[in-house]
Amino acid sequence: MVVPPLLRAVIMGPPGSGKGTISARIIKHFGMKHLSSGDLLRDNMQKKTGFPRTVAQAEALDKECQIDTVIDLDVPFETIKSRLTARWIHPASGRVYNLEFSPPKVQGIDDITGEPLVQRDDDKPETVTKRLQAYDAQTKPVLEYYREKGLLKSFSGTETNKIWPHIYAFLQTKLPDVSQKDAATPR
Repeated sequence: MVVPPLLRAVIMGPPGSGKGTISARIIKHFGMKHLSSGDLLRDNMQKKTGFPRTVAQAEALDKECQIDTVIDLDVPFETIKSRLTARWIHPASGRVYNLEFSPPKVQGIDDITGEPLVQRDDDKPETVTKRLQAYDAQTKPVLEYYREKGLLKSFSGTETNKIWPHIYAFLQTKLPDVSQKDAATPR
């Protein structure tokens, strides 16, 4: 039995930068496990236990395990603001629509149930702006911390499909592609 190499990678990026999409592609191609700090954050906020994104947290993580690389999704805030404010959901199912690239067949209505779609408070323009400003203020020191350690690799762009091939090529230098289907074409 061949044991795949271990790579501990942290993916950072503002809300709506594509971390979930990139993570799903990494899992598909490289067989890695995914742990979402956003999911942990929401869970901890619900339990009122907190989960800050700070240099202290990065230092605490270093004490628990060795991080091999930090992937920074550098997506312009205006692009993210446009993405998030165009996002609408069907609350009962969690289906997500984006008015720009995956709109519902009828505006404001879920394709399957015909029920109304809603915009989360987090996706309203004024809230998005505040979230992005908070992310920027909190995260700059963390990115600098990882840059100084030589672990930070930034990928800039406005579209996940254009950033992904660069991330894929970078990860191929560290891990074999384990996907069975379309291994030659990163998606």
